[in-house]
Amino acid sequence: MASIEKYVVRNLIGLDAAAPCSQAASLMAKHRIGAVAVQQNSRVVGLVTERDLTTRVMARGLGSDTPIAEAMRRDLPHILDSITEVECATRMKEHETRHLLVEENGQPVGIISMRDVMQMMLEDKQFLIEQMQGYIQGY
Repeated sequence: MASIEKYVVRNLIGLDAAAPCSQAASLMAKHRIGAVAVQQNSRVVGLVTERDLTTRVMARGLGSDTPIAEAMRRDLPHILDSITEVECATRMKEHETRHLLVEENGQPVGIISMRDVMQMMLEDKQFLIEQMQGYIQGY
């Protein structure tokens, strides 16, 4: 199994922790992404996701001007890009999340989503199917 390295989105889109949730939602819509990095003093301190905006802001009746720091998750594990897609999916399941921060040298450098992991798994399975077809057909 290959590592998740080539599937990590390294262009981390982020906002300051004091930014309103409406700005995070607009950024997600504009870039067609499901999570935004939350920064404090130029450091990534967490992620805010579409789900966070729904369950931690809207479901509680909070306004769209609520700072994203109040909606974000701080407890996400940081992973290395050398882990496999299976290890990545396992971490997502254990931590009940669809996004993980990827780090190098102790600093977040990217993000990987469940969609990225699923794409990787599908490509891996398709390659295996093609190899088996070639073997069966005698190529």
